[in-house]
Amino acid sequence: MDANDARPAGEPSSAAARCEHFGAIRDVQPRTRGCEDCLAIGAPWTELRVCLTCGHVGCCEDSRHAHALQHFNATGHPMIASLERGQKWGWCYVDKRYFDPMPIRPPRPRSRLRTLLSKLRKR
Repeated sequence: MDANDARPAGEPSSAAARCEHFGAIRDVQPRTRGCEDCLAIGAPWTELRVCLTCGHVGCCEDSRHAHALQHFNATGHPMIASLERGQKWGWCYVDKRYFDPMPIRPPRPRSRLRTLLSKLRKR
């Protein structure tokens, strides 16, 4: 159990619950529309997670390579959110705490149209 929350680690937390690592959350955009590392090696993934510190997109632990977890192990960035449609949960790797929904609006990948329009505006 967490001293600040009556639920055991890993159990759903309410939006009112706080985590000391919420301070690591930045206003990020997912850097890619798929797992960055799987795209680089041509591997498939199951579901996607976004790092709430830098926007790295990695595959979940059910995927063969678990790149989101590898990213946490390499960087120490503590908070992720699901990039799956309709899911609003987040996870703190450090405290092993689940938040559903997250107290912030999780980032979403840009639509292809929005990406294209953004590129055209920069010309």
